[in-house]
Amino acid sequence: MKKGERAVFTIPPNLAYGELGSPPLIPPNSTLIFDIEMLSWTTIRDITGDGGILKKITKEGEGWATPREADQVLVKYEARLENGTVVSKSEKGVEFNVGDETDCLCPALSKAVKTMRRGEKAELAVKFSYGLRQNRNEATEIDNGVPSDSNLSIELELLSWKSVVDVTGDKKVLKKIMKAGEGFDRPNEGSLVKVIYLGKLKDGTIFERKGSNEEPFEFTTLEEQINEGLDRAIMTMKRGEQAVVTVSSEHVDSNDVSGIAKEELFYEVELIDFIKDKPFWKMETEEKIEACERKKNDGNVLFEAGKFWRASRKYEKAAKYVEFDHAFTDDEKSTANALWLSCNLNSAACKLKLGEYLEASKLCTKVLESDPYNVKALYRRSQAFLKISELEKAEADIKRVLTTDPNNRDVKLVCKELKNKQREYTRYQAEIFSTMLSRMG
Repeated sequence: MKKGERAVFTIPPNLAYGELGSPPLIPPNSTLIFDIEMLSWTTIRDITGDGGILKKITKEGEGWATPREADQVLVKYEARLENGTVVSKSEKGVEFNVGDETDCLCPALSKAVKTMRRGEKAELAVKFSYGLRQNRNEATEIDNGVPSDSNLSIELELLSWKSVVDVTGDKKVLKKIMKAGEGFDRPNEGSLVKVIYLGKLKDGTIFERKGSNEEPFEFTTLEEQINEGLDRAIMTMKRGEQAVVTVSSEHVDSNDVSGIAKEELFYEVELIDFIKDKPFWKMETEEKIEACERKKNDGNVLFEAGKFWRASRKYEKAAKYVEFDHAFTDDEKSTANALWLSCNLNSAACKLKLGEYLEASKLCTKVLESDPYNVKALYRRSQAFLKISELEKAEADIKRVLTTDPNNRDVKLVCKELKNKQREYTRYQAEIFSTMLSRMG
């Protein structure tokens, strides 16, 4: 039925009360007639798929976005037992991290807010398995008098949330957006940016303050002028954006906080403005070659210092300057091609150091498409294949190198490692085969 529709339902005896009827009102073998009008309905959503959390929207939210796993939400709620007793209530609202179910009243809140839009209100019917958390003494954290198997009814309102971005992909540098920026553009490597930031320790101690509204702090991105984690976070920001950046101790060195042992750092940052580095497609051919050589040399310095991620970024950018050579003269093409090969090979070396073996193999393959017998490319690709257990491919690359350079010491070492892995694999297969035979027996 549709909203506002009215209909007459005729129900035959075999689909009603049959031969028995329902005394004293309904005789046996009665046909029933219902006059039905559809006034409205509310959709009930089974959030967990097992009936553990049922959600009914009582007020629609705004927009289309919903909080993500890493975000921090602000909610109001009132939780009651089935008999109507209030067990917990937030008057002014409470904040918690969506992905941390121990950070809120119960797991149901964390799961439900991921389905809600800003300003949305909902009623939750919560089974005890998603209800109040228990401590080690089997008592709930709300009230020792509340049974641990209590079902709950929760009125929940999502007031707002702050988006949290995992800058490095390993949760070592997190950016919590306090105020959204304008437009879609963000700084890239080599951009001249203007920021205001305040650096704090976990106890609130201020260890660094840079820039002001009258005179923002200027620096060039990825040039080791500020903490690397903060640098990378700023490159994800938009103009006017304000954020709190959390940098784990692994991204902190003695230059960041002089005289203080490595610990987690917190930066309150506002990106005032930025000017992007001149794009390669606006450069003359001579400029492109010079820029490529400059970035490659920067990468070499970073590689020697053990800063492989940043070195890789330098090599990647350097390669882009000379990747398309249709405007170069013949002499420039020769120089550009040599630089392009070198940058990709150096970037592959960085990827090997970073444990990004698939990326390393792809870079070497690019080089080999241009120079099929490049020894360094074959050598580094064989190393990458070895790490991801592509033993046949590694063996093929090693054989190609030894055909052209039979005395290559580095390749012979990789060849030795390959043979050890092949022996291990053969032994492993034999053990599996032996187990299969014994079970068949």
